[in-house]
Amino acid sequence: MGIDSLLRQTTEWLKGTGPEAEIAISSRLRLARNIRGIKFSRRASPEIRRRVLKLVGTAAEACETLRGALTVELEKRPPIDRQLLVERHLISRDLSPETQGAVIVGSGEVVSLMINEEDHLRIQVLQSGLQLKNCWKLADRVDSELEKNLKYEFSPEYGYLTACPTNVGTGIRASVMLHLPALVINKQISQVLQGVHKLGMAIRGTWGEGTQAAGNMFQISNQITLGKTEEAIVSELERIIIKIVAYEKQARDLLLKSSSPRLEDRVWRALGVLKNARLISSEETLELLSSLRVGVNLGILKKITRAAVNELFIHTRPAHLQKMAGKLLTSEERDLLRARLIREKLAAEAG
Repeated sequence: MGIDSLLRQTTEWLKGTGPEAEIAISSRLRLARNIRGIKFSRRASPEIRRRVLKLVGTAAEACETLRGALTVELEKRPPIDRQLLVERHLISRDLSPETQGAVIVGSGEVVSLMINEEDHLRIQVLQSGLQLKNCWKLADRVDSELEKNLKYEFSPEYGYLTACPTNVGTGIRASVMLHLPALVINKQISQVLQGVHKLGMAIRGTWGEGTQAAGNMFQISNQITLGKTEEAIVSELERIIIKIVAYEKQARDLLLKSSSPRLEDRVWRALGVLKNARLISSEETLELLSSLRVGVNLGILKKITRAAVNELFIHTRPAHLQKMAGKLLTSEERDLLRARLIREKLAAEAG
């Protein structure tokens, strides 16, 4: 199984299933770990980082949860492949080939391991809908399986030691990707996000730290990893997410009651453009797909599935388009292929 096989499967977190999936697109949980007695990745020599890669790879081979996993060593892959992995949320933008970085991807892309990013090891679990507790249980299981063959840096006083002080303690980073178009339309989003920030949570864009929200999607995550148990951190974030989901539902109900014709017009116009455009940019696509997703979730559009819209969110990204084309494309060529892909997908959905 090679990296191109990822294009032929629907990643688990885009299936549009799970609790509150109409608003909570995906739940993600990461655990940061470092191997005892080895310098952190950014301070280690290339030889040491290769040793880390081998140690983690050997431990992963013995991990039941990762049986049959795909291993991608980034220094052996072209930039387009690395971009594809970023678009699928399997690696961060900071994981570069120069650091002897790698990713190990389990079945369905639910479990993955980033090697030699900021820390030696980042264990990631990614699932569709609001499933933070399930993500934590699976991540904890993988962590325990790996620890049979890896010795982690751990302090009785501080917990797991990490390259960044903000991850010291549990090393846990939990997040949920939310689709909040009604709050944006009703101009309530700033108030909600300010409240989230005051509660000690971080708000990031679609592709993580340093990115902007696109398509009315926002990533909410914990910031504190020290002084609380993993279960407490996950439960606290989940309580906040449930409140945000409730606010979005209220905003959608308000739109349906007070501005139903305008909302329907917004949805049908988005569908009209997407079904007929011959050239379309990545940015415009995300905005129009956001309106399309609202129409699907509110029952305005009957023949299009949530999973199909979710899939278009990722398959229309630059690296995916170029991998499907089998070559590098200019910006205009990508806009042309993106428009054709969307038209074909929507036509297939209509039957």
